[in-house]
Amino acid sequence: MKVLIVYNESDPEIYEQAPEISEEDLDFKPYFDLENSNPIDEYEVMAKALRRAGYDAYTLNIMDNLQLFFDDIEKNKPDVVFNLMELYKDVAIQEMNFAGLLELLDIPYTGAPPLALGTCQSKILTKRILSSIGIRTPNYRLVKSLNKPFRINLNYPLIVKPALEDASVGIEEESIVYNVDALKKRVKYVLEYFAQPALVEEFIVGRELNVAVFGDKEPEVLPISEIDFSKLPDDLHPIVSYQAKWDPYHVAYHKTIPKCPAPLSKKVRKEAEEIALKAVKAVGCRDYARVDMRLSEDKKLYVLEVNPNPDLQQDTGFMRSARTAGYSYSRALKMIVDFAYMRKRGSNGK
Repeated sequence: MKVLIVYNESDPEIYEQAPEISEEDLDFKPYFDLENSNPIDEYEVMAKALRRAGYDAYTLNIMDNLQLFFDDIEKNKPDVVFNLMELYKDVAIQEMNFAGLLELLDIPYTGAPPLALGTCQSKILTKRILSSIGIRTPNYRLVKSLNKPFRINLNYPLIVKPALEDASVGIEEESIVYNVDALKKRVKYVLEYFAQPALVEEFIVGRELNVAVFGDKEPEVLPISEIDFSKLPDDLHPIVSYQAKWDPYHVAYHKTIPKCPAPLSKKVRKEAEEIALKAVKAVGCRDYARVDMRLSEDKKLYVLEVNPNPDLQQDTGFMRSARTAGYSYSRALKMIVDFAYMRKRGSNGK
């Protein structure tokens, strides 16, 4: 089987220009490697893993040029497209449109369909869907402008996020606010910098859980992972900020340490698993997804986000849970390809 791993990095040279910083240059002891993540290298690692599994896998960077994709599928005629598109011309909402293109071309592809990608891109729409089926999410308000009288009617502390971003974009230390002046300042920043509404939520103090769901027709919940905030300096909030997720030279990156499996009671673990399965079904995810939750101090679970097509690098959250469940990297990737291929065969009545 021929598998095309397609992605979009419009400026691949940026990963070669990253500064070289040694451990001695930092004022803290790093926990993880200091190398900047290079997703292009990781895509090649994925292709090699699929080749070990017996598939003819190769990668393609379309570099904001759809014609490169059209030329490739015409020439190579892949059996399955491993869809790793996240942005097109720096617009996140185009993620769903590329999946829609694959639908129109009638090509089997991995991961979530267009509607699920678009739904989860909107934090508000996701929260409304989850709330409608009885899944708890933090109380919130959507702020589109500061021109009207500012009445938020939420309990501090609050967290302010861009309403239409993912991957922790726009979530920083300043996102947590404790009074109306700080709230207005952060909302103003989101409105102006991201040019989109601000989602203001009650900040749930407690533990952060990542619940991975794997499968298509009969999805399973993989071992739950927890983000351990206990090593964070006192001046940093217990959140998975953009810096904690993506900046290897920031202290938060090295002090938000995942633990898998998370030490949970049987009752909490079962409830988290049930919520995750309901959530991914409600928004239409398939193949692989991750549901981020907070376990409050009074043992209530709140869904923060549903993530279709989460990062599949070897050491990231989804694959950490898969490895704990006993899946090798090659096997997990092969199964994702197989889900897509069999789904297409099933739709054709074969």
